[in-house]
This record gives sequence, C-alpha cells and structure tokens, in this order.
Amino acid sequence: MRKESKSSSYFLILTTITGLVLLPFAIIKRPLKDWIIVYIVSVLENYFADYYLVARGYLRYKKKLFPRLKVHLPFDFVHYPLILLYYNQWTLNSKPMGLVFKLFPFVIPLIIIETFAAKYTKLITWKKGWSWHHSMISVMVKILLCRSIIAMIRKLNTGKLS
Repeated sequence: MRKESKSSSYFLILTTITGLVLLPFAIIKRPLKDWIIVYIVSVLENYFADYYLVARGYLRYKKKLFPRLKVHLPFDFVHYPLILLYYNQWTLNSKPMGLVFKLFPFVIPLIIIETFAAKYTKLITWKKGWSWHHSMISVMVKILLCRSIIAMIRKLNTGKLS
C-alpha cells in the first residue's frame, strides 16, 4: 500500500471515529425529538443527493470504508448530519439573515477539506466540471433546505403533545 493511500485511509478512519464520538453529544440535547428528526432528515437528504451526483458521474469516491457502495457512507451518515445538527442547534432562534451568516463557519472548513481531499488524496474525484464552487453552493442549499424542513415541523408541532 502506498504512503498516500495509507494516509488517506487513516484520515478517513480518524474523521469517522471522531464524528461517531461527537454524534451522541449533538443528538442528546433538549428537545431530543427535534435533533433525531434533524439527523434522519439530513441522512436521507444527503444520501439521495450524493447518490444522484455519483450516478450522474459528477463525483467519484475512489477510497471508501465500504467499497461496494457508490456513496460515501461516513460523510452521508456521520459527518454531514453532525454538521447539520450543530448548525440547527446554533441557529435555533436565529432570524433569516442570521441563518445565512451562520452557514459560513460550517461550510467554509467543509469545502476546504473537500478541496484538499479532491486535489491531494484518493478520497474523492470531481468530474464533469464539478468544482469547489458547486460543492459550496450545494452544501449551502442542502443545509438551508433541511433547516427549513425542521422549522416547518417545529411550526406544525407548536402547542401539540408529542
């Protein structure tokens, strides 16, 4: 195994373990039901978006923890939901402009890491003109879409017992 391949594997395993350790701390807060819904919505949303982009040939994951699957499960089931949980908790009572401005501390590091991974590792390959601009816009839209879904669910549940 080449040095680059080993370091990519170590990076992937380390970030996945870190995300798994942090995930319970993000979910087990009040209101618990809201954070479980955020987790489920984010997993479904990102899994299907990722599957679509991989199937259309925009993204390719050369190095994966689960090689038989086309998508990147650690990102779809751990990293992205964790980011979304913390974003939703931070913006719980924010106004619309606050929602937009508070995106950047989450999106910018994520895009920097993805760009680094695309250029220097075998973890992800961008194809068909896909670039960091596309990733940034799609992540921002997905985060705001999920945040809107959760806001609607909260609005519908106001004053109801659950």
